[in-house]
Amino acid sequence: MDRNRYADLLRVVAIGGVVYGHWLLISITDTGGQLSGVDALGYVPWAQWLTWLFQVMPVFFLVGGYVNALSWTAHSARGASWTQWVRHRALRLLPPTAVFVVAGVVAVIVARLAGVPSAEVAAASWLITLQLWFLPVYLLLIALTPALLAAHRRWGLAVPAAMAAAAVLVNVGTLGAHLVVIGYANFLFVWGSIHQWGFSWLDGRLTRRKWRPAVMAVGGAALLACLLALGPFSVSMVEAGNTNPPSVALLAFALTQSGLILALEPAGTRLLARARLWHHVQRLNETTMTVYLWHFVPPIVVAVACYRTGLLPQPAIGSPEWWLLRLAWFALLTVVLIPLVLVIMRAERPLARLPAGVGPPGPWSPVLMFAGLAVVGVGLTRLAIGGLDPGGRSPVLVLLACAAGLVAIFFSGRAQGPDRVLANTSDAGRVEA
Repeated sequence: MDRNRYADLLRVVAIGGVVYGHWLLISITDTGGQLSGVDALGYVPWAQWLTWLFQVMPVFFLVGGYVNALSWTAHSARGASWTQWVRHRALRLLPPTAVFVVAGVVAVIVARLAGVPSAEVAAASWLITLQLWFLPVYLLLIALTPALLAAHRRWGLAVPAAMAAAAVLVNVGTLGAHLVVIGYANFLFVWGSIHQWGFSWLDGRLTRRKWRPAVMAVGGAALLACLLALGPFSVSMVEAGNTNPPSVALLAFALTQSGLILALEPAGTRLLARARLWHHVQRLNETTMTVYLWHFVPPIVVAVACYRTGLLPQPAIGSPEWWLLRLAWFALLTVVLIPLVLVIMRAERPLARLPAGVGPPGPWSPVLMFAGLAVVGVGLTRLAIGGLDPGGRSPVLVLLACAAGLVAIFFSGRAQGPDRVLANTSDAGRVEA
């Protein structure tokens, strides 16, 4: 498979947006010797517009759709089954996540033994697991990729259009009839619609005519403007009302963002023809999963080290001094993040030598795979919502469920035949984070 250099660049740029956006908008404070996280948007209302720069999760799903379609097409042509392919993709995501969760559990236990206040431990453990929400949604879309790609080949852009229409109906139900529970269907309809655009990027439907990305961008911007002017949606694209669950306003924003991204692809591809730049992008691309999982750790480390020793002041959030201090904050966190990522990646190397599954494959393999994905997805969702120390107690049952789900996936069949090919093949433009 030819590697899409532009997809790799998008992934690197997007992870930078996630990291620095979180570092900017979630302000760590130390009050009376107790750390807490504060949403800076509550203190700087105009900064809601900055979220349009830092909301980059649609990029991950767009590129994810492109890569998942490319990967499944190539591997199914070699004879790989749904179980083999999904297991291969899942086992590139879940072992590093397991390392992260285990390290977090150990850190919580150590903090308790050290006498750290329970409220502080709970807040910190919630902060570092917040980003785990992405994995259950992405794993679901991986599992559905063969079916969604088949639908794409038959109906094309009508599939994401139908998903978008379903997202509108869900929002009508949640906002008009206050049926809150149905809102969570938009995790599939909104993110799934964007993921589906990646299929159309791959086969050229969105880029074959140069004017199509422009139409996406202009149409999305016009729709977003109407929704913000007439609907009950916030300008902030990271506010819970737009992201948890995702709203049609976020979908309109994603349409605008995706159109601009696709319009810039020719220029980005030409730029990446430079060997040195492409080398740097490749190196950075290898770190994205680790960076995504661990990027909330440096703010806690730096806050403890610098606030309690008086090395850094704590000016009022939104004040000129606070904005100026963001530069030093970014620099310190980057200095901490780089060696942390290098150490973690070295520790993760043995995971790359794990087999792509064990046990005899059979008719039970898809059942084990499906059950494992379901249990892991629910467990990771619970961790993203409650953290590793909800109510001052370890979520033992949730952790055991995650472990059981991972074991089920791992034992859904050993690598052989086409599966062995999967284990030794690098996918173009990987988006496992």
